[in-house]
Amino acid sequence: MDIIAQVKEKALLWLSDNIDEQTAFEIRHMLEHDQSQLTESFYKDLEFGTGGLRGIMGAGTNRINKYTIGMATQGLANYMLKTDSSSNKSVAIAYDCRNNSRFYAETAAAVLSANGISVYLFDDLRPTPELSFAVRQLKCMAGIVVTASHNPPEYNGYKVYWDDGAQIVAPHDSAIIAEVRRITRISEVNFNANTELIHSIGKEIDELYIEQIKTLGLNRELVAKHHDMPIVYTPIHGSGVKLVPMALKAFGFTNIIHVAEQDVVDGIFSTVKSPNPEEPAALEMALQIARKTNAVLVAGTDPDTDRVGIIVLNAEGEYVLLNGNQTASVLLYYLLSQWKEKGKLTGKEFIVKTIVTTDLLSVMAEHFGVKSYDVLTGFKYIAEIIRKHEGNARFIGGGEESYGYLAGDFVRDKDAVIASALIAEAAAWAKEQGKTLYCILKDIYCKFGFYHEKMLSITKKGKSGAEEIKQMMENFRHSPPQSIAGVDVALIHDYLKQKTIDMISDLRYDINLPKSDVLQFELINGSRITVRPSGTEPKIKFYFSVRDQLQHISQFDEKQNMLESLIDAMAKEILEQ
Repeated sequence: MDIIAQVKEKALLWLSDNIDEQTAFEIRHMLEHDQSQLTESFYKDLEFGTGGLRGIMGAGTNRINKYTIGMATQGLANYMLKTDSSSNKSVAIAYDCRNNSRFYAETAAAVLSANGISVYLFDDLRPTPELSFAVRQLKCMAGIVVTASHNPPEYNGYKVYWDDGAQIVAPHDSAIIAEVRRITRISEVNFNANTELIHSIGKEIDELYIEQIKTLGLNRELVAKHHDMPIVYTPIHGSGVKLVPMALKAFGFTNIIHVAEQDVVDGIFSTVKSPNPEEPAALEMALQIARKTNAVLVAGTDPDTDRVGIIVLNAEGEYVLLNGNQTASVLLYYLLSQWKEKGKLTGKEFIVKTIVTTDLLSVMAEHFGVKSYDVLTGFKYIAEIIRKHEGNARFIGGGEESYGYLAGDFVRDKDAVIASALIAEAAAWAKEQGKTLYCILKDIYCKFGFYHEKMLSITKKGKSGAEEIKQMMENFRHSPPQSIAGVDVALIHDYLKQKTIDMISDLRYDINLPKSDVLQFELINGSRITVRPSGTEPKIKFYFSVRDQLQHISQFDEKQNMLESLIDAMAKEILEQ
């Protein structure tokens, strides 16, 4: 059967099932007038992976809609009912600012309650990390957050958390996925809500969450001294609109300057091209206000408030957007140095980072006598390390290059509320020294080495794009480069095969991490290139890391230009593979 016949058959199956008239109208329109859209909407089932669901909203099996959300939730409910015989089964649900997020959250609540499972549904949009906190605080068996993070407005998504407040990992992930895949018909989903099992939560969780965040502060006296330093904050229309300012005020900061137009909750993100704080354009309105108010710090969070972008002043009074590795380095250096200064280091502390995040974090941790762990991309793996060491060692902090950071262990996902407050405190600490956070970053490079990183991504949309990305990974795996930009490859780490190949000795070593479609090429000069398909977007990503020594701050620009040129040469060559 050809692809057109397959998608028509799936579309007709949906039309014969228990769907509403609006969905039926959309499907009939595609069948009659838009074969291309019909193919994209039905050529596969939207995959429920270890990160849950994420996709374009609309009718069809490959779209986010009431029915794909319902089928995923029915699968989750079935797993919960099989897994635990106790009567105390409950799920916390949060959602962000995106179009239909509240509706999808209510849909999930309806299905869970129809299956006899209690639901704690937030009364309004809330940050993803607060959902993680609520799962632990309310002793829920699971959690759900409806969000597509920083994806374009036409996207939405659905992430599942387990009782530790972290996104699902083994063995629950594969078991839940299996249950979801068993739901093949919409008629298998029970949408008949039991409203007596749905409980509204809100302010009381906010207050507990903020009180816990306050305990992470390390320099209350310095904040009191510099409480009025100007901080510009934007939620970029998202769920940080209330909680980030609350956290900053709880730490003691009193001069928080809002971007009024972006405080408006808006699912189409009308003031930006993309609600991604990694992109300078997303913070442009905040930057304009910073220039007018002489702000010390600019912070912008993504729609579900798990990631934060930071703009700081350099020594010349110019504003600079830090990349994710730079922010992670400044934040972790602040935490490590202050833990040491205040006598909190006992030799039983650790940090965690992902394999694509700067090695500078590990170098700093070693300097302070703190253990460092590397994990696969995804904060759930950082949370897994925290859980494994609970009661035996203390988690100081951790992060990933994609602007996600965490301190403390009462949240088990990246947390831009916590990060914003601690970065502001670090800025006050730097100000007390007559420095900016950018000056602190240069000090770090002089002390530990100049680590320079860059990430490039290539977007390949739709069915053909997914196939092209798959082929690119196969090409890299079967015909790996022997050298890049004139430098020999020393090691190839294949995380899918869980093997490291030593290109010099021709030896093989096991990789003791879960399987993942990731390739890393380490060069003999210490440079590293990582290639991986995105798990949440139609992209293939390339991560470049180079390093050198910085003898004096006066050499910073020269060294940075040299390292940037090296990355450009490496990128040009590997993208031509």
